[in-house]
Amino acid sequence: FAGPRALWLAQLNPAWRFALRGAPGGAAGSPSPDDAEGVARLWDEGLFAERAALLGALRERDPARARELLASTWRTERAEDRLLFLDSLRAGLSEADEPFLDEALADRSRNVRSTAADLLSSLPGSALAGRMAERAASCVSLALSGEPRITVEAPHECDAGMERDGVTAKPPANRGERSWWFGQLLEAAPLATWPGRLGGRTPEELVALPVDEGWRSELHGAWCRAAVRQQDAGWSRALLGAPGSPVAEGPGAVSLAERARLLGALPTGERADWVAGFIAAHGLSDSFQLLATCAAPWTGPLGAAVVDALTTARRAGGYPWSYSGIMGLAERCLDPAEATRLAALTRPEPPVLDPPANSTTAYWTDAFERLTGTLRLREAMHAELTRAPV
Repeated sequence: FAGPRALWLAQLNPAWRFALRGAPGGAAGSPSPDDAEGVARLWDEGLFAERAALLGALRERDPARARELLASTWRTERAEDRLLFLDSLRAGLSEADEPFLDEALADRSRNVRSTAADLLSSLPGSALAGRMAERAASCVSLALSGEPRITVEAPHECDAGMERDGVTAKPPANRGERSWWFGQLLEAAPLATWPGRLGGRTPEELVALPVDEGWRSELHGAWCRAAVRQQDAGWSRALLGAPGSPVAEGPGAVSLAERARLLGALPTGERADWVAGFIAAHGLSDSFQLLATCAAPWTGPLGAAVVDALTTARRAGGYPWSYSGIMGLAERCLDPAEATRLAALTRPEPPVLDPPANSTTAYWTDAFERLTGTLRLREAMHAELTRAPV
């Protein structure tokens, strides 16, 4: 697994060209996508890593041609190779891929069938998505009387059609069969199914509705997975709720891991604002996964929220190594302009002439000095790299 510098050196030294194998678009002697003969020869004769790199590069440039290349040898590929090649179709996935993926639903390998079903369910207009929507809609409805609430009737069996469409019949340990099948159906159903099925309500209104006892977490968890799979910003926003809501009591996302995945469906700026609000409300203890989803450099409000939270932790007497992961992210992602503000934090606040032996001041001073030094180094490097040539 060579890094960018090693790949650059490998292009200059023939003795190191083995490092280019497996690099995206960088296999040794990789032909141009326009070289039909070279592409066909490498696909027929190349090593697996070279073929995978070729397929990935071709998929980015001409998705249809990449799919046709894969189809030409599909039946002769090993099951493990079919699985990895099939997963490469995620790039540029479109309705044009549906016929090929539909055939893969009948593959001999269960993992290949599962991946094909996963890809098809990411296409809301696919026939599989339509079948899943019909099955899921039969399980979820509004109560016919009383206050509006969602009622759930999970499937009683996993039939052959469900299995062909990617539903795994056997649940994991400590999981009931019906809830397991129910979650898989809802996860694969287009989210556009639910407003029409449940009274024309918006995602926010649907998430706020009470659910039959024992089914709320299953329903919302499946909606979370569907929102991530379909990259639906509206549903992700509804399931995330307000950043200040209690960590374990969000409207739909009941875990930080789910929230982190949902954040990936939001626009970059909105994602940063949500995480900044979360840190302002909850501090840094539960924020590492969320910060890792944010683009670098961090926006002004997000960077300010992180620095404010670090300042609060320092004043509370905590130890900086409790936030080592956050500090590492900050070194890479904070705007270097924050260095001036951080420099002030390297001094005790308030000044203490003779701090107690167990004071954490010295530890925080060292941590902030290191962070400030890194930010200033990044700023200097950026200035050099962007300087206009003389």
